[in-house]
Amino acid sequence: MFEYIKGIIIESTPTYVVIENSGIAYFVNISLNTYSQIKENDEKKFFIHQVIREDANLLFGFIEKSERELFRMLITVSGVGANTARMMLSSISTNEIKNAIIQGKVNTLQSIKGIGIKTAQRIIIDLKDKIVKVSESNIMVPELNINREEALSALIMLGFNKAAVEKNLDKILNQNQNLKVEEIIKIALKQL
Repeated sequence: MFEYIKGIIIESTPTYVVIENSGIAYFVNISLNTYSQIKENDEKKFFIHQVIREDANLLFGFIEKSERELFRMLITVSGVGANTARMMLSSISTNEIKNAIIQGKVNTLQSIKGIGIKTAQRIIIDLKDKIVKVSESNIMVPELNINREEALSALIMLGFNKAAVEKNLDKILNQNQNLKVEEIIKIALKQL
């Protein structure tokens, strides 16, 4: 099993790179997120995940270790293979995927090509606790998400349309992230 490959990028495309190390060129599948962080002829370190199948021996590479960790979590979910996980990481950022899982946003995951509603729900069910556990040690989950969810729940209970409320809350929180729940609700009531 490879941990990483450090070498010179001799060829790069949005889906793969060829890395030369000690006279050996490695074909490594990558996500668009990784592609956006590299240039040809640069020396880079790629954290590697190796997939050995009956018909292929594939390498998936990531500039950031956290992206590889999320990739590994995603492929543990039934129905999510290596290429689907790579598609997810190419479609939206790792933080967006983690937040969608933590907050149970099926629509965000379902908007990714190849992810249906059942797969999106399965990803949330299978990975929510794992992501929260990792997030507690590595990533700060902003309090505004908790405040947003409480405000959303309150406004829905008041009879407002969920989609309209979510759009409004996102707009409010983009302008000021330090609002308390009560302040968010007051502003939203004026705008809805």
